[in-house]
Amino acid sequence: MPGFIRLLQFIVALLILSFSCFGQVKSDLQASLDAGIDPYFAETRDTVSKYGPNHITRDLLQDKNGNYWFATWHGIIKYDGKLFTNYTLKTGLIHFHVVSCYEDKKGNLWFGTARGGLYRYDGNSFKLFKKQDGIVDSTVQCMAEDRAGNIWFGTENGLSRYDGKEFTNFTMKDGLIGNNISAIILDRTGKLWVGSRPSGYKTEDGGVSYYDGKSFTAFTNKGTAFKNVTSLLEDKKGNIWIGQFTGLTLYDPLTKSFTEQLSNLLTYYMVEDKAGNIWLTHSEPNTRNARLPNQVLYKYDGKTFTKIIEKDEANDFQIFGKTVDKAGNIWFGTMHGPCRYDGKTFTYFIKKN
Repeated sequence: MPGFIRLLQFIVALLILSFSCFGQVKSDLQASLDAGIDPYFAETRDTVSKYGPNHITRDLLQDKNGNYWFATWHGIIKYDGKLFTNYTLKTGLIHFHVVSCYEDKKGNLWFGTARGGLYRYDGNSFKLFKKQDGIVDSTVQCMAEDRAGNIWFGTENGLSRYDGKEFTNFTMKDGLIGNNISAIILDRTGKLWVGSRPSGYKTEDGGVSYYDGKSFTAFTNKGTAFKNVTSLLEDKKGNIWIGQFTGLTLYDPLTKSFTEQLSNLLTYYMVEDKAGNIWLTHSEPNTRNARLPNQVLYKYDGKTFTKIIEKDEANDFQIFGKTVDKAGNIWFGTMHGPCRYDGKTFTYFIKKN
């Protein structure tokens, strides 16, 4: 019944907006978003379950208390090691799919949605920030915290800095090399690195910028700009890893040298484990369907890239965000929920048919 009511609300919203007195014609997607409805949100009945989400999980983390949090198409989901709780349903949050999550130094949890805004959870309640609250855009794709405690949010239309009271926004007009922000990291020197990729069909933006506290500077490889940047990582040695649609580049700040590590296809979602191994997702050609490259999980030990897992029915060709838990396990998101890898076994949490 709830599903039918939401469908009815969606249809009514489209009719109202489509026949407005201004005669403005909007896409079905935009009309539904304007009405506060995400047509791609995957409704689920269970608020609490012993099974994990069985839909796209884009990002994940383990908080300071040891709980796991998942940014999914079902909403915000917490796992305490025994049960999965859907906080979107439990606390009555907006039904928008969630694409990013982050824990700041104070222990606040942040969750970015696609076109629905940004949530902050202080352990007691959720607060929603939308464009009218000052953030530059309602799709929040990545986050980072600087030394002063400011939280930075990468969106589809610029970068926002939140000081605990208000947002300060930055775009290409302020020196960013691109507005569609795909990755943010803070390096050991306090420099903020920002990766971006083209917005829609645009080709003039995308690349790497860094912020020294005063201004943004475009970062290039000996004068050649990076394009279609999907991910950034600083490893324990201080090297900067740059994932792109066309491969992976390693930058050594000490020698100011660049090394091409992987090439030809998309490299994204990187994490470093306690032993210094780099785990990343890399696309490879799909002999069965050229339009859908295989998503492969790689491990780099400093010398060799080792293929850990690729196409299977469980991950459905897609491997998303990654994190390392306190026990050293690697967690990553898939098309069918989170997966845990302990070095030997892959554990999925969905209910088997």
